Amino acid sequence: MLAFTVKNHRLAAVRKPLPRLRPGWALIKLRLAGICNTDVEILRGYHNFRGTPGHEFVGEVIALGKTSPREKSRWLGRRVVGEINIACAALGFRSLCAFCRRGLKTHCSRRKVLGILHHDGAFAEYFSLPLENLYLVPKNVTDEQAVFTEPLAAACQILAQVPAARHHNIAVLGDGKLAQLIARVLRTAARNVTLFGKHESKLALARLAKIKTQLLHGDASDIHRIQETFSLVVEATGSPTGLSLAQHITEPRGTLVLKSTFHGAAPVETWPTVVKELTLIGSRCGPFGKALALLRSHRVDPTPLISRTFPLAEAPAAIAHAQKSGVMKVLLKTD
Repeated sequence: MLAFTVKNHRLAAVRKPLPRLRPGWALIKLRLAGICNTDVEILRGYHNFRGTPGHEFVGEVIALGKTSPREKSRWLGRRVVGEINIACAALGFRSLCAFCRRGLKTHCSRRKVLGILHHDGAFAEYFSLPLENLYLVPKNVTDEQAVFTEPLAAACQILAQVPAARHHNIAVLGDGKLAQLIARVLRTAARNVTLFGKHESKLALARLAKIKTQLLHGDASDIHRIQETFSLVVEATGSPTGLSLAQHITEPRGTLVLKSTFHGAAPVETWPTVVKELTLIGSRCGPFGKALALLRSHRVDPTPLISRTFPLAEAPAAIAHAQKSGVMKVLLKTD
């Protein structure tokens, strides 16, 4: 099969055998894969990953490892999306780690992560995941919508961690792909949501979804440009400088949710957190069921965020295009 691996900070095409399936695992044929900032950061050295990246996908189950006839009937030939964290039980460990015993599979101490940590991802014709990670795609959800399930679930995680409806004003810092989804999800739970970003074309997409926006310059002057403070701030700029601005605009005893992941360190002073008694919350993966429900009900439509679709064979060109200014979601498609 055709796959792409990380080599010398680039994507390199390789031919390799199909993945071997464990009992209870599925072989998935890619339909669409999304390129996100984490994939770009992997090329820059994030997690020192050297396999096949890609963790946002919609695919079709074409084969199963040893499982029951009922499971075969349920999954074979069906469109699926999947959670990216592979935990103890699926990896064959009889004795579960402390986090899995507590039901925290996304923090499994032995976990592998699709396309990010020790498990080849979706920038390939075929890849594998445990059945316990998979979700069936509703019939009224298109591939172009379903491919957003993983980042949309990450946005939904904020609602699981913070009672957004109780906050009188909410700010989302960043106008990229994840920030846009976060603003849309928060808008389903709260009325007063403002998206801050430095690209007018991207902010225009948010306004189409009835989200308030404010244009920033992306420099130190932004601290003075934002006049008000917010009880809930979500930092999703993907930039090392985003945290400092987020601290500044969070009101005393407010909540600051951190969503950015990037290769390297963020220069930040801790005194604003202490003096203003801020609550800091890290937020990562989220509930796929909630994300699919939002797609199925059309309360969130992410398809306006798609900038361009490339054939899988052109993955290197696609990831280069995804890094250009003003570009939103770039997809990879198989025949």
